[in-house]
Amino acid sequence: MKTNAAGIALIQQFEGLRLQAYQDVVGVWTIGYGHTGADVRAGLTITEAQATQLLAADLARFEAGVGRLVTVPLNGNQFSALVSFTYNLGLGSLQSSTLLRLLNR
Repeated sequence: MKTNAAGIALIQQFEGLRLQAYQDVVGVWTIGYGHTGADVRAGLTITEAQATQLLAADLARFEAGVGRLVTVPLNGNQFSALVSFTYNLGLGSLQSSTLLRLLNR
């Protein structure tokens, strides 16, 4: 499954767009729509198109994780909401969450 357009818009709205790298509230270097990783460093600047590409690549990882962890059928909006949750908090948070336990039950 893939994140639908409404889910992508939600993530973009919550994350906001920053074209210059910055340290988030816990000191992690971040750029674009909340992209983090070894490729993000002080002084890095990207275009909006690059931010969109980074988001798409990041979403693929989170979509795969949600798909692996959720064992019940979901509609597109449910899947997209879980990807948004996981994009913000991480796959580990979804994996250990009461939300996932109750959903899969």
